[in-house]
Amino acid sequence: MKKVAYIVLVYFCAVSCKFFKSADDRKPIASVDESFLYEEDIEGIVPDGTSKEDSTLLVNAYINRWASQLILMDKALLNLSEEKQDDFSKLVEQYKSDLYTRAYMEALVKKNIDTIVKLDEAKLFYELNKESYKLNDDLLQFRYISLPANSINLDTIENRFKRFEFKDKRYLDSISLQFKSYNLNDSLWVKYSKLIEKVPVLNLENKNQLLKKTNFLQLKDSINLYLMHVNDIKTSNDYAPLSYVYGSIKKIVINKRKLELIKQLENDITKDAIKNNQFKIYN
Repeated sequence: MKKVAYIVLVYFCAVSCKFFKSADDRKPIASVDESFLYEEDIEGIVPDGTSKEDSTLLVNAYINRWASQLILMDKALLNLSEEKQDDFSKLVEQYKSDLYTRAYMEALVKKNIDTIVKLDEAKLFYELNKESYKLNDDLLQFRYISLPANSINLDTIENRFKRFEFKDKRYLDSISLQFKSYNLNDSLWVKYSKLIEKVPVLNLENKNQLLKKTNFLQLKDSINLYLMHVNDIKTSNDYAPLSYVYGSIKKIVINKRKLELIKQLENDITKDAIKNNQFKIYN
């Protein structure tokens, strides 16, 4: 290992920091028996801007690792039984076959699969599997604003937040820089457990007060005021709204299509091979 590191250091001294200048004569920078490592083999392992000292360390580590693997491989071939080596060779061939066929099938699937899941299809899947979509946490359609308790125009902000017409939302968006945090998209479903991360003033005492439909709630702590409005709720053991689980349903439906398409492609490929006398079964 020291010999390999010495070769590298000499090489770097000879070419300064220009590690990756292409060499037409393919001069090796390290070798293990009849195996050689060339300059082009280590291109890209040193990030741009790395110092000379760190570059040397990175390249030395790479070469030492390369040498170790080859030396260990030689030792393994000398010491492992032929039976064990045959078993490993079969595994390597199977792994190679799996890699190639998986890459080919994924390319075919990507080219042919339909990734559009219409609402009717998602709804049908949802109804057939509804029991799988019972909630284990409360869900809310909820908007809130957190702002300093001494904010100017507080009455205006509160009134516009409650009314929340289009012009009110535009106004609140326009002054959002003065809010500590906020969410004005109250059409999205949010888990209560996630909500209390955003609104730390919420607790078990005011949870029941919050979990009421079309409910306005104003809370404050030592420095902040929180304006909250609940559009709708789904409590634990209710069924999750379709809009909340649509994303996961879409993934399941597409994955099911993918499996069916792979099976179909495999059958078609085999039939074509038989038709073209490429695949024969001898009785």
